[in-house]
Amino acid sequence: MPNELPERYHHTQSGALYLITVAVAIVVFAMAGTAWKEPTLVIGLLILAGIFVLLSLMFKHLTVSDEGEYLAVRFGPLPVFRRRIPYADISSVQADRTSWIDGWGIHWVPGRGYTYNLWGFSCVKLEVRGRVIRIGSDDVENLVKFIKAKIAERG
Repeated sequence: MPNELPERYHHTQSGALYLITVAVAIVVFAMAGTAWKEPTLVIGLLILAGIFVLLSLMFKHLTVSDEGEYLAVRFGPLPVFRRRIPYADISSVQADRTSWIDGWGIHWVPGRGYTYNLWGFSCVKLEVRGRVIRIGSDDVENLVKFIKAKIAERG
């Protein structure tokens, strides 16, 4: 059947968020080059530039994938921030939109819950043990269908 869902789900979204952090790192690095007469300032600026480079490596893409009993959400390629959500804990799923207050990256907003978002405003809204988790995606329709199928499997 052509509309049958795959047994597994794996999707990686790239976004321009990392370009912003790389640009900031370049500017800070250039500032360090102009402050060469102040060694302490240069060291501080180089450390700051390094932090922005690391941030760009942590938030270059967002991968959402099926891991059997769990939905895995990972930023990368430096895999510092990740979350595994048991399908058994998901009570509802729907397509949604994030707000500017939800931001990009990983955020918790009182009354809105957690948001894992890389770029854009399209997301999947999950209710997990009575709490809201929004996962940004450029593949919302397929992700919603897949999670609904996983929830239906457990009966």
